[in-house]
Amino acid sequence: MLTKKYLDMIMTTVRTRIAPSPTGFPHVGTAYIALFNLCFAKQHGGEFILRIEDTDQQRSTPESEKMILDSLRWLGLNWSEGPDVGGPHAPYRQSERMGIYKQYALELVEKGHAFYCFASAEELDDMRAAQQARGETPKYDGRGLHLSDAEVKQRLAAGKPHVIRMKVPEEGICKFNDLLRGEVEIPWAQVDMQILLKTDGLPTYHLANVVDDHLMQITHVLRGEEWLPSAPKHQLLYQYFGWDMPTLCHMPLLRNPDKSKLSKRKNPTSINYYKDIGVLPEALLNYLGRMGWSMPDEREVFKLQDMMDHFDIQRVSLGGPVFDVDKLNWLNGQWIKSLTPIQLLERLLAWQNNPAKLEDIAQAIQPRINLLSEAVNWSTLYFNHMPQLNADMFVHKKLTPEQVRQSLQFAIWRLEKTFTWNNDTVSQILMDLANQMGIKLRDFMPTFFIAIAGSTSATPIMQAMVTIGPDLTYARLRHALDIVGSPSKKELKVWEKLNESIQLPKNDAIDS
Repeated sequence: MLTKKYLDMIMTTVRTRIAPSPTGFPHVGTAYIALFNLCFAKQHGGEFILRIEDTDQQRSTPESEKMILDSLRWLGLNWSEGPDVGGPHAPYRQSERMGIYKQYALELVEKGHAFYCFASAEELDDMRAAQQARGETPKYDGRGLHLSDAEVKQRLAAGKPHVIRMKVPEEGICKFNDLLRGEVEIPWAQVDMQILLKTDGLPTYHLANVVDDHLMQITHVLRGEEWLPSAPKHQLLYQYFGWDMPTLCHMPLLRNPDKSKLSKRKNPTSINYYKDIGVLPEALLNYLGRMGWSMPDEREVFKLQDMMDHFDIQRVSLGGPVFDVDKLNWLNGQWIKSLTPIQLLERLLAWQNNPAKLEDIAQAIQPRINLLSEAVNWSTLYFNHMPQLNADMFVHKKLTPEQVRQSLQFAIWRLEKTFTWNNDTVSQILMDLANQMGIKLRDFMPTFFIAIAGSTSATPIMQAMVTIGPDLTYARLRHALDIVGSPSKKELKVWEKLNESIQLPKNDAIDS
């Protein structure tokens, strides 16, 4: 079967895509999948495109989209079609294609492959609770299918809120082929009747993904293995529409050293973080290329062009590749050592060639220096990777160890939710947190001076957090939390509730 797919591939123009959601910071996992899609396409003389999947209107932001595009460009992962360059299948931003999805959802209803569901959130919660009480796996029970045509028309005419769901077989097994895994089988009983069009008229990922891949003539979908359970839904939608499904290839997930799924709680995951600490784009791309794949001659250091020239999807190992930061740093060192002194100087100057950042640093240190040479000590915190810390540095005369730990964890959670990273937002978040925890600001802030600068003697630390940026700020706060003791799973649950409860409005304010 794989041989036939390769023969079919030769007969058509290969088109792959990366479709990030602009709901956070640019993730190394996005770059990893983009890299393999690009190499696969170029190896077969095809095209690689970028599409922004921003149907989650509440969480999607223009700031996130810009960061994703900028970071992928920085790595050298260039696309031939996308929201910033246009192309024959524009628009490439799903929020600009809403009318298209509704049209196709209604087509499925007309063909009898989808149906209206009027169940409220409360009804569905009760349904799932009853299923769990019976020891069943919670899933939609098909209640919308029992309504007569007359009942449906009556409820639609009355304007009752509804969604559109796809029909799914209740028995049998879904079979599909994967380039890496061969034939995959998933029982239909495990597949839920997916919502296609939400109450607000916006499409879910599944409908938008299938419609866009078809209309944009995507031939091969290389994506993370977490999407394997969704493949039956997508296959069914292609069948319902009468379209050919792209060839699927589910890549192994990046893992932490302990084999858990790569997550920001255990490893920095933002591309911007690695850029900020001085990882070269060629080195990061080289390292991602080694995640489950290897060159035919097994060499460790190679360029993007080398990978494209020698790429073979069959060389991808299904074992979860471990993202080891120490190994990345070693590889980055090999790239740095290969540079001439002049090239290294150029890289160093380009690394911090940000006039706005340098001006902020100059403004922060100016009141504190009498000699230009003193600027080195005062500005170290802005260029260092991590400060040298130990638990004794966080011992506080007025705060308990738990308060210190909670202040760091709560700050991380709250800061991660903001994309507007400036003096006002960062300062307000920390001041609000101190107030809600009942801690005077002068007692609250030393923890953050130590976490960010490694000392209580530093330039204003809130401003410093703004200057070094969110990614390095998060990394340093997490590092500090590791030093004083990260919360256990049991503590996490308690702390999450506490963090939410103290954010509720209070009439009594403390003095700071």
